[in-house]
Amino acid sequence: MPKLDREAYIALMRQQMEAMLGQVADAINNAPDGHIIAESECRVRDLFGTLRQKAYEVGIQMRTDAAEAAFPPSEEPHVGEKVAE
Repeated sequence: MPKLDREAYIALMRQQMEAMLGQVADAINNAPDGHIIAESECRVRDLFGTLRQKAYEVGIQMRTDAAEAAFPPSEEPHVGEKVAE
């Protein structure tokens, strides 16, 4: 079974990770003084959860795409076309 391109996957997810880490920094910096943990912890947890889900979905899709590319569909006759004998 074909595998996903590991390097392409890492490059794509690196972009996603860097964007998410920027949002983590913003969540921490934008929390009011004296409430940094209380006001940023849930947002950071949600950001990591979204990234985890996206990382899995992107990996599955890339593996599916690799399999489809390796095994293109067979040519089937179109409706009304005669099959060569």
